[in-house]
Amino acid sequence: MTRDWQPGASDPAVSAIARTQTLLVALDFDGTASELVADPMAARAIPAVKTVLAELAALPHTTVAFISGRSLVHLREIAEHDDDSPIVLAGSHGAQYWYPGESEADAEAGDPDRMLRDALLDELAPLLTNYPGVELESKTFGIGIHGRPASAEVEREAFTAVDEVFARRARHWRRRTGDRILEYSSRDEGKDTAIAVLREHTGATGILFAGDDVTDEDALRVLTADDLGVRVGAGETAATLRVESPQQIAELLEVIASERATRPA
Repeated sequence: MTRDWQPGASDPAVSAIARTQTLLVALDFDGTASELVADPMAARAIPAVKTVLAELAALPHTTVAFISGRSLVHLREIAEHDDDSPIVLAGSHGAQYWYPGESEADAEAGDPDRMLRDALLDELAPLLTNYPGVELESKTFGIGIHGRPASAEVEREAFTAVDEVFARRARHWRRRTGDRILEYSSRDEGKDTAIAVLREHTGATGILFAGDDVTDEDALRVLTADDLGVRVGAGETAATLRVESPQQIAELLEVIASERATRPA
């Protein structure tokens, strides 16, 4: 059962994850590390989150990661992530990865649906001009349609029009919906895949994963008793804890960083 996290109160689940031997702290980006914004590429982690993630990444046996539906190139931009960053990235819902000290392979080179994606973009771009405020995003393995700047009615009409295009041209692509976004992907990976890959890569004995949207539930559902799931905001969830906002995520992570810094070696 999910319960609200109480800032300032001792929490056994928080203390347990803070003291696990090898910790992976993995966050969704939009709505978790950052506030939700109308322009998808204007999203940035709030300062308090940036500060505490740097603190955590500097601790022994601790890895920090972002797990996002964004293409890796876009995730690096909004995360203000450079080649010297200690933060691991999992983009495209777990189809792309960036690890410190390693270069990214050209993921698109082996994508058999790349030409279909480009053709779909060519068809959708003029179509969506009929829906003011709806924005088209090209992703490495798919296409995103953002409705946040539009009215709810216009968003519904645009999403219906896009569904009709995919029913005709790419019925086999995976459809996802989130908070005012519709996404189609040529890949089947979800954030549960990213959790499994990063658990193996880091040797984590415990994972804290936090997210705010429907796609984050894929990751939350595969966490074990040694992990801790956190839901940001309202909505049905498999998470153990719920916080109100990215600011509260920063406060929760600060508690974990403080406890972890003082744990016995």
